[in-house]
Amino acid sequence: MLTKRIIPCLDVRDGRVVKGTRFVDLRDAGDPVGLAARYEGEGADEVFFLDITASAEARGILIRVVRAVAERVFIPLGVGGGLRTVEDMAEVLRAGAEKVSVNTAAVEDPGLVTRAAAAFGSQAVVVAIDARARASGGWEVFTHGGRRPTGMDAVGWACRAVEAGAGELLVTSMDCDGVQRGYDLALYQALADAVPVPVIASGGAGGVEDIRAVLCEGRADAALAASIFHFGRWTVREVKVRLRALGVPVRPPDDEDSAG
Repeated sequence: MLTKRIIPCLDVRDGRVVKGTRFVDLRDAGDPVGLAARYEGEGADEVFFLDITASAEARGILIRVVRAVAERVFIPLGVGGGLRTVEDMAEVLRAGAEKVSVNTAAVEDPGLVTRAAAAFGSQAVVVAIDARARASGGWEVFTHGGRRPTGMDAVGWACRAVEAGAGELLVTSMDCDGVQRGYDLALYQALADAVPVPVIASGGAGGVEDIRAVLCEGRADAALAASIFHFGRWTVREVKVRLRALGVPVRPPDDEDSAG
């Protein structure tokens, strides 16, 4: 089994990390540069920086904050929010990101994904999908920071995004986001059956068992989490040590690795 990744997420608004529940009721969680450095020290495999109001406010990403984070950490940095053109993405990559994430702009123009993959390689292009369960079954795609329903089926859109050139998907369950009661396993199982690229699961981490479940039963390639790390419920190191004890293939924290 391939190594699974643990990815803290920095949802940024006005230069500060925030975290809410189901995309609302946001509260301050700290400085993005300091948090990113802390998570790197704890053994995070990557960090994602998402400017969560850029698309809704029709503005560009906070590039100065991206640059400050990139200058501080050496693990891969994924960046998303308000990226609407290949030039926007190039600026973020020049600022130090390794991956760019597009959500609203990709839905509005799937050709953007193709152009970005041609310019930077599919491995650098992540399509983010915010999905909410439908009463009739399946999941609907939302854009503009979860504010606008599209009527699109999330699994169907995931397949089209991969065909367009996405090398990875970052999929957030809006129903589970910030609730800390577990991921939507059915959503990730459906995606694992449908697409050949890695899927990052987001929304619902309350503890190690939730992360184990989405990586194993949900067959996600990576688990993204925010609340449990930002507010001190768990450290990345503690999660990884526990997952390894449960037999989940994750890269050990550096200190454990050096200890043999």
